[in-house]
Amino acid sequence: MELNHKLTTVDYDNYVGKTNDAQLEEIGTYQRLVGKLLYLTITRHVICFVVQVLSQFIHLPKRSHMDAALRVVRYIKRAPGLGILLRKGETQVLTGFCDSNWASCFNTKRSVTGYVIKLADSLLSWK
Repeated sequence: MELNHKLTTVDYDNYVGKTNDAQLEEIGTYQRLVGKLLYLTITRHVICFVVQVLSQFIHLPKRSHMDAALRVVRYIKRAPGLGILLRKGETQVLTGFCDSNWASCFNTKRSVTGYVIKLADSLLSWK
């Protein structure tokens, strides 16, 4: 996603009076694309946050949501060899870190929490 790009709900747009971002006619296409991106987050941790944001609009997607999802697909196509890489050898250290940002969600004013889990120097999971 672009830096500081805010995706909004249909209700928010109606309340503000913004009408230039139309709802998608065929929401099934968007839902299937987000589902496939969710599956890719297993090995592509870089897209976890963006896919989480896109999945918040699964019931009433707009054109801007589909454009953002297609931008993620273009990113994945440009870098096909990226994913989880584990170093060989014995590793005994599992490390985890967590952080949260209070009331930072643009739409709901809820907290956003992130975490990182590493096995030695290899990234296993993050959000």
